[in-house]
Amino acid sequence: MNRPGLTLYLAAPRGFCAGVDRAIKIVEMALEKWGAPVFVRHEIVHNKFVVDGLRAKGAVFVEELNECPGDRPVIFSAHGVPKAVPAEAARRAMTFVDATCPLVSKVHIEAERHHQNGLQMVMIGHAGHPETLGTMGQLPEGEVLLVETVADVATITPRDPEKLAFITQTTLSVDDTADIVAALKARFPSIVGPHKEDICYATTNRQEAVKAVAPKIDALLVIGAPNSSNSKRLVEVGRAAGCTYAQLVQRAADIDWRALDGIRAVGVTAGASAPEVLVNEVIDAFRARFDVTVELVETAKENVEFKVPRVLREPA
Repeated sequence: MNRPGLTLYLAAPRGFCAGVDRAIKIVEMALEKWGAPVFVRHEIVHNKFVVDGLRAKGAVFVEELNECPGDRPVIFSAHGVPKAVPAEAARRAMTFVDATCPLVSKVHIEAERHHQNGLQMVMIGHAGHPETLGTMGQLPEGEVLLVETVADVATITPRDPEKLAFITQTTLSVDDTADIVAALKARFPSIVGPHKEDICYATTNRQEAVKAVAPKIDALLVIGAPNSSNSKRLVEVGRAAGCTYAQLVQRAADIDWRALDGIRAVGVTAGASAPEVLVNEVIDAFRARFDVTVELVETAKENVEFKVPRVLREPA
């Protein structure tokens, strides 16, 4: 039987970023160093496949520190934690390793610096997201005002409109954030911004790659978790770039094949916490149904690497 032809446009960069890579390595090295179980507060990264793999090796995932015994190591997720969490771990004399992405830590340091200079912070981010909670938790209550949309900018009431700075979650849509920043600057002309963009290189690069793929395709598949901010943004960026059908799938089994009926060009990308093995699984699923040609659309090369904390590099 003749199978229909289909071109898969593979966006690059895609998948794991340096912060995710480092966080997973931290859990693996902690298990090697201290043996199982090692406790992890929150999902180390937002990906079920990754979390299940680490759980099988002996990682125990919990929501809060009070669920961890005092005599086992605990790891804080790549998204960052409020200051109160490591303070409590230290008070309990626990062994803990912070897997916060260094680019998130950079935002934490920025917020701290502005606070010391007497500025109130405006954070552009998603309410309830672990990274937003972690960043807002660096400063005392009331010192960070959260905005999610351009409309929110009109509703905030800072202490002093002349003494404001803004920071952003690292995994936002570059274009949406630019609109919110413009609204902030219009309402608060003296607001201070970050020295360098808070949205991380990986988020920016993955969104640029999707924009490059969008004109070539009839449908876009983003491999990522439903609670992954950067993956959800890739779907939105694809739609905004003209790809009317864009779907977020955790893995090949989630693909809605009926929606792809008659389609001959599909873009594939993966969020920053999705492993390449899941990309290959999706390509194989297409190969089982179509005569597939794969084309790479690469918009940037990434060679960023972050060191793991010293405690894991020292002998036990």
